Amino acid sequence: MERKRLGVLVSGRGSNLQALIDASQINKYPAEVVVVISNNPNAYAIERAKKSHIPVFVIEREKFSSKKEYEEKIKEVLLNYSVDLVVLAGYMKIVGKTLLEAFPWKIINIHPSLLPSFPGLEAQKQAWEYGVKISGCTVHFINEGVDSGPIIGQRAVPVFDDDTPEILADRILDEEHKLIVESVEKVCTKKFKILGRRVVFEKGERK
Repeated sequence: MERKRLGVLVSGRGSNLQALIDASQINKYPAEVVVVISNNPNAYAIERAKKSHIPVFVIEREKFSSKKEYEEKIKEVLLNYSVDLVVLAGYMKIVGKTLLEAFPWKIINIHPSLLPSFPGLEAQKQAWEYGVKISGCTVHFINEGVDSGPIIGQRAVPVFDDDTPEILADRILDEEHKLIVESVEKVCTKKFKILGRRVVFEKGERK
């Protein structure tokens, strides 16, 4: 089996990156992380990549005169590593036209809420403040909007009365690690159709 090549964009701790790295150690897993890009030079995700001997690039938005120029550099790195699928794993920038056009329906993101509820920043805190009894996480394809792309998969978690936003965030994060691994596997191995905001997976395997 020829594995799909993943490029992972990160900004922070990189625990979802680590979940993908760990999954790629399993022989039957259909994908492997071949390059990591961080917009934050202090992100701990960089250390995770280095420990696993994965090439890592720090590309800071502030060092480019425009978003297009910034994303052109990211695109250059991803293309140089022949990336099949781009995974946003705690990447705290909105993806623009340059990357969307370079990787159509090949960029996925993990978000800590059951979309379409609570898009944007601090989704766990939004859910907690709103008083919902069920929250969770979503993996979706990226489009021009904010957390509005077609949904690949979701996992639900309970919200308990004595939760804090931080406790809830940790509970959701545990499920994120599982969901990102499952979702990458599905996208890499199964045929699918995009119907509005839904991703419908077919029975046949991708070739």
